[in-house]
Amino acid sequence: MAKETFQVSRRLAHILLALGITLLTFPPELMSVMAQSPTPGAPLQVVASFSILGDLVKNVGGEAVEVTTLIGPGIDAHTYDPAPADLVVLGEAEVIFENGLGFEPWLDQFFASTQPPGARVVVTEGITPRAAGEDHAVDAGQEANASEPGQFDPHVWHDVANVIVMVGNIRDALARADPNRAELYEANAAAYVAELEALDTSIRQQVGTLPEERRKLITSHDTFGYFAAAYGFEVLGTALGSLSTEAGDPSAQDIVLLITEIEDAGVPAIFAENVANPDLMESIAAEAGVELAPPLYTDALGPLGSPGETYIGMMKSNVITIVDALSGGQG
Repeated sequence: MAKETFQVSRRLAHILLALGITLLTFPPELMSVMAQSPTPGAPLQVVASFSILGDLVKNVGGEAVEVTTLIGPGIDAHTYDPAPADLVVLGEAEVIFENGLGFEPWLDQFFASTQPPGARVVVTEGITPRAAGEDHAVDAGQEANASEPGQFDPHVWHDVANVIVMVGNIRDALARADPNRAELYEANAAAYVAELEALDTSIRQQVGTLPEERRKLITSHDTFGYFAAAYGFEVLGTALGSLSTEAGDPSAQDIVLLITEIEDAGVPAIFAENVANPDLMESIAAEAGVELAPPLYTDALGPLGSPGETYIGMMKSNVITIVDALSGGQG
C-alpha cells in the first residue's frame, strides 16, 4: 500500500510539473490525501529546507529518520523557487525543519495555501539574531519575526555556538514527533554537540594564529556577520552589499568604493563563495591587486567527496582557507 501511495505521489508530481502548477494553486485537499500516517518502527519522514540544515538533522536523527533536503549542496537558497515535486515531499513529511529569520519566505506561502499535517520547526528559536545591515545583535528583549525576510541576518550557522542551539531544537522536535526513540535522539545530539564543541575550540585556536589586524573579510554577499562576531573578524564589505545573493547587480560606483576599501585596508586576499558566480570577485581582486582565495562554503554544503560535504567539514575548510589567505605575506 505504501509503495502504491508513493507511486501515485510521483505520478502526481510529474503531472503537476507538466502543467506548470504554481505554489499558490496547489490544492490543499490533495496534500491531505497524500499525507501518510506514521508507521511504527519505520524511519520518521522529515524535510530540511537546505543542505546545511539537512546535515544537522541527519546527525541527530541517524538511521531513525529519512531526511529529504529541498535545496541541495552548492545551490543558492536565496534564489530558490519550489517546484511542484518539492511540494509533494513537503506534504508527506511528518516534520519540516526550516532555518527561519526570513531565509525561506516561500514556506509561508506553502503553509498558508496547503496547511500540511507535518510539524513546522524553526531551528533558530532561542538564538539572538543580528539585525540586517547592523554590526550587532538585536536587543535580547526585541522580538524577532522568524519568517520576515530582510529584518534579520539568517546566516546563524557560521557561529558554531548557534548550531549547538539548533541541534537542541532538532533533538526536541524529533522526540516530540517520535517519542519512542527520544533516547536515541538525545544520545545522537549529545555526541554531535561534543564534536561541535571541539570544532569551536579548533576554530578559535587557528584564528588565534592570525594577527588581529589581518582578520578582515571581503566576500560576495553579507553572510559572515555571525562568524565575524564570534571569532574576532571584521567584515569590511561585500560585492553585492546585501544579505541575499539576489542583489546581483551592484553599481559601478559601489564596486569602485569596494576596491578602494580593499586597497586602503591592505588585505592580501578576498573571498568568493560556493553559491555565487566568482566572476565579479575575480574582477574586483584583479583591479585591487589582491589574491582571490578559493571559494568559501557559505549558504550550502559542497558536493559529496569535497571538504565541505558536511557542516563540520565546511567550517574546517573555511577556517583553513581564511587563515591561509589572510596570512599571505605575513612576516
